[in-house]
Amino acid sequence: MHQTETPLDVFEAFRGRLFGLAYRMLGARHDAEDVIQEAYVRWHKVEHATVDNAEAWLVTTTIRLAIDRLRWLKNERESYVGAWLPEPLVEHAPPPDRNLDVAADLSIAFLALLERLAPEERAAFVLHDVFDVGYREIASVIGRSEAACRQVVDRARERVHGERKRFDVSESAKANLLRKFIAATEARDEQQLLALFAPDATWTADGGGRTAAAPVPVVGGPRIAQLVIGLSEKFRSANRTIELATVNGETGLCIRDGDRLTATISIATDGERILAVYAVANPDKLQ
Repeated sequence: MHQTETPLDVFEAFRGRLFGLAYRMLGARHDAEDVIQEAYVRWHKVEHATVDNAEAWLVTTTIRLAIDRLRWLKNERESYVGAWLPEPLVEHAPPPDRNLDVAADLSIAFLALLERLAPEERAAFVLHDVFDVGYREIASVIGRSEAACRQVVDRARERVHGERKRFDVSESAKANLLRKFIAATEARDEQQLLALFAPDATWTADGGGRTAAAPVPVVGGPRIAQLVIGLSEKFRSANRTIELATVNGETGLCIRDGDRLTATISIATDGERILAVYAVANPDKLQ
């Protein structure tokens, strides 16, 4: 730390990276922010002259706190009502075309897959495959040998990528599909909706027991088309709007009743049809 820098200056320089780590570990903004706050408290108390590398110290502290928080959240998420999806990060404008890998490692679909990993496994995978941290540094963070860390990351990669369909699809292609989805939904045109979905498409909704949502994923284009028509009828409102937005770095949809955000929708697509939908409607995740 330079003599002219305060501990707060140093911390703020790395806040974005630390939040990115904590959010990918926990899938919830408020939990990530709690971890970042605790990391700052510890950073404020440490004897800074003893810290050789501030970034490494902060990353290590943040990841260890996130691992502890994830262990604590395990029982809560196992008893969650219905499907659990990450808390979405929403921006009003749809994203321009960008580095697809950067957007993909923040997507709702990707984070939902990370939920299947154990806390230390998730930490090692996120550090190595998302943030390009070396195995030596990962070993010091999670307290294992470099060889063991390689095995952990390899197993995690197999589990995540083995279940993850990847297509290089531009944001403009996603936006085009989503505009067609909006038009078909507003017209309540089941045939147009059916044409948008792959035959084996899935619809996963997170209502948290707080609002209507299918308790298990709905599978199959015909069933999804019927579901969307039913939802549009049930929740018809003069103040309801559906608009393109950025959801976790990708083009998605925001559904609003007036100024109140009532749901976000993210999709996985091959560019021609929708393969999976992730709908977050739990009001606790949309504040």
